[in-house]
Amino acid sequence: MEDPIHIRRHLGEAAQSLGFHAFGVTAVPLELRRDYYQKWIESGQHGTMGWLERNNERRLHPEALIPEARSILVLAMNYYQQNPERPYRVAKYALGDDYHNMILRRLKQLCRILRDDYGGAQRPYVDTGPLLEKPIAAAAGIGWQGKSTILVEPQRGTWSLLGNIVTTLDLPPDTPGKDRCGSCTRCIEVCPTRAITAPYQLDARKCISYLTIEHDGAIPPEYRAAMGDRLFGCDECLDVCPWNKWAVPTREAKFAPRALPMLRELLAWDEATFQVRMIGSPMRRLKLHRFRRNICVVLGNIGKIEDLAALEQVAAGGDAMVAEHAEWAIQRIQSRCS
Repeated sequence: MEDPIHIRRHLGEAAQSLGFHAFGVTAVPLELRRDYYQKWIESGQHGTMGWLERNNERRLHPEALIPEARSILVLAMNYYQQNPERPYRVAKYALGDDYHNMILRRLKQLCRILRDDYGGAQRPYVDTGPLLEKPIAAAAGIGWQGKSTILVEPQRGTWSLLGNIVTTLDLPPDTPGKDRCGSCTRCIEVCPTRAITAPYQLDARKCISYLTIEHDGAIPPEYRAAMGDRLFGCDECLDVCPWNKWAVPTREAKFAPRALPMLRELLAWDEATFQVRMIGSPMRRLKLHRFRRNICVVLGNIGKIEDLAALEQVAAGGDAMVAEHAEWAIQRIQSRCS
């Protein structure tokens, strides 16, 4: 095989040309806090994300994903940008196009380089396979997993999307990232629902990102006011990280924010409109019922009298779960504005 150092240098240059700002390598097998993960699942803190209970032999032992796997390549892409001016918030990663397919296509280009130039077997992953991406990225020297459990990069902060390539090529590994959180607890203190229960401990069942994106049922009443103006996801623990002082705006055009109307107009969308307007957006995975549920909660927190008609129309509709959230919002607005 060609000099592994040369291969690594070549791949790093190719990754940069594809829009990735960081490239790292870790050898397999590697330590992935297996005991912590298993106890986290057993305690139910993953909520209704049942897929996290499956394929854990491969998730905790990524070398099992490909026979004779020797390395995992980790790539990071910056998505930082300012929030657009509007009265509700969407997590920054979801302001534009969905990153999954875009990053996967670029990882496949790297896989072709590996296959055509160096041989071996490769398999790319973008938040879809049984991989613990953040601890793997830390092992590959990209950064460290902070007290919020988010990956933090020393010269970028918290705004990175990750991709992985598992390969049979034996490449020089990077030195694992060093934890530099120190005594800082800003992410813990700012969490609206106290989902970060202790340093490096996250109860997903309380997390606004989980509740607004992954959770399929009613949002527990005790967390609705804490959602505030957050329609999809939550960036609070990312925003306050002091390492973001080095964050720079993304150059990726596909992450540019989509134009969206006022909440009461969003609430009036029917299924066909939702499907067309959300093509290519991460928010499409909500489906219409969860999208409306989230809108109702946000309107309950920030809505005005002129929003009541849209809420009343949804409350009279056929979806009982959405109707319950609409009634909650109506009562909140009437109480606040009377």
